[in-house]
Amino acid sequence: MAAGVSSVVALALCATAAPAQSPRPLLYVSNEIANTISVVAPTTGSVVATLAVGKRPRGMAPSPDGHTVYVALGQDDAIGVIDVAKAAMTRTLPAGRDPELVVVSPDGRTLFVSNEEIAHASAIDVATGQIRFSTPVGVEPEGIGITRDGKKVYVTAETSNNVSVLDAATGRELRTIHVGDNPRTVALTPDGRQAWVTAEAGGNVTIIDVATDSVLGQFPIRDQKTKPVRVAFTPDGRLAYITEGAAGSVSVIDVATRTVIDTIAVGRRPWGIALTPDGSRLYTADGRSNTVSVIDTKTRKVVAAIPVGERPNDLLFIP
Repeated sequence: MAAGVSSVVALALCATAAPAQSPRPLLYVSNEIANTISVVAPTTGSVVATLAVGKRPRGMAPSPDGHTVYVALGQDDAIGVIDVAKAAMTRTLPAGRDPELVVVSPDGRTLFVSNEEIAHASAIDVATGQIRFSTPVGVEPEGIGITRDGKKVYVTAETSNNVSVLDAATGRELRTIHVGDNPRTVALTPDGRQAWVTAEAGGNVTIIDVATDSVLGQFPIRDQKTKPVRVAFTPDGRLAYITEGAAGSVSVIDVATRTVIDTIAVGRRPWGIALTPDGSRLYTADGRSNTVSVIDTKTRKVVAAIPVGERPNDLLFIP
């Protein structure tokens, strides 16, 4: 286990800001500098709990049943395991050096993380806490996604400008796909057929066919200077929302035509993004504003800004 992991657990268990049980729905916000997670009640727009979780929390992912949230703790080399009902971190799992983003297998048994500093992607057994494999990938891996059948994992590499396709069972690299410059995120469409990869420096999105791992095309985001980062698809798959850190905005993409149809101004350096299951509300983590922007998707206007912890990074909506 990485140094400091046991102290992380103690810190989380001593957190006093969390209620005995949090109502749903909830919005989890990882605060990278504050070393906390803000738990927001979307119905009131208020922070109902602040969870101490460890050093540099970034990517988060839910268990399939929604009872557990996993958070990557980059400077603790661990994944924090949060009980949603208790609003408390109950344990940590060793995750290899510098985990950044995390996804969960469809059966909930395995976590997959991008280990940025060591250029690896790792698989962690949830039940035992054992690292099943740690595979070398491109330089500075960040984005990570898993197919709906749980058989393949996609990992972006910021410096190598590629995506590694891994066998989820063995960690074997199946293919390397060239994409745009400085790829940040890989997001699977709701039907599971495509993987969208945002390129921050390239200012574009590369679309990969999941069945063949071939590139279907690439399209620009406006003037290609907006620094696209993370993606949220509407439940029907018709629209995609993409945060644009440098521009302080969100682009609205028509998925069928691969064109930007609108732009929404939000806070400074929007990074994480989350959408309600009915698609009516969109949230962005505005890292330099220390707020979460709440967007009415019908009017495409910001209706509220919720103060959270320092440097919000990722968002997770829990129905």
